[in-house]
Amino acid sequence: MQNMGIEVLFKGINSLRLWQGLWVTIRIALISMVLSVILGFLLGMVMNIPNKIIKFICRIYLEIVRIMPQLVLLFLVYFGAAKHLGMNLSGETAAVIVFTFWGTAEMGDLVRSALISIPKHQYDSGYGLGLNKWQVYLYIILPQTIRRLLPSAVNLLTRMIKTTSLVALIGVVEVLKVGKQIIDASRYTNPTAALWVYGAVFFMYFIICFPFSRLSRVLEKKFAD
Repeated sequence: MQNMGIEVLFKGINSLRLWQGLWVTIRIALISMVLSVILGFLLGMVMNIPNKIIKFICRIYLEIVRIMPQLVLLFLVYFGAAKHLGMNLSGETAAVIVFTFWGTAEMGDLVRSALISIPKHQYDSGYGLGLNKWQVYLYIILPQTIRRLLPSAVNLLTRMIKTTSLVALIGVVEVLKVGKQIIDASRYTNPTAALWVYGAVFFMYFIICFPFSRLSRVLEKKFAD
């Protein structure tokens, strides 16, 4: 039985399909992360504007993202857009929208915290050198903000990669979905296939996420020093 399970796992077509599914997972996470970083920086700066209405709107956005499970958001975007807006979104597109919506909120709050943590004298020193507001941000504040954000941003990417497993529930053929298809196809001929296939999926997630996890720790220690 054990040999039969291994045979299912390492059968050429099955192995290729798993790696193709992993690429779908990584693609969704990377696209979402790039968009989240760009929009998150803008959101973080907006959140620091001393305006009660803007702060209230941003707080509502953050609370919605934190309270609402990502799976519910996926269903709302994927099925809701098709039914109520007449938009036939693909599963990958819906996933990118949801993870960008989630990642922007997380990244925006990180940017807000990083900007607040920078001492006021850094701004004053820039103005004292004759720099205008945008030059102070560009040459003094932004480099320090990026330095403080890098560990948290890498950690967010790791979380995003793992959370993409939810997109299998809206029909996206990523690595977990491919694994389930292989298991279903081998259910009667190879009863132990699930153990080996899901083990392989776990290993794939591990080899992708572990380096990012280590990088986050290294960056955190480096910048703390």
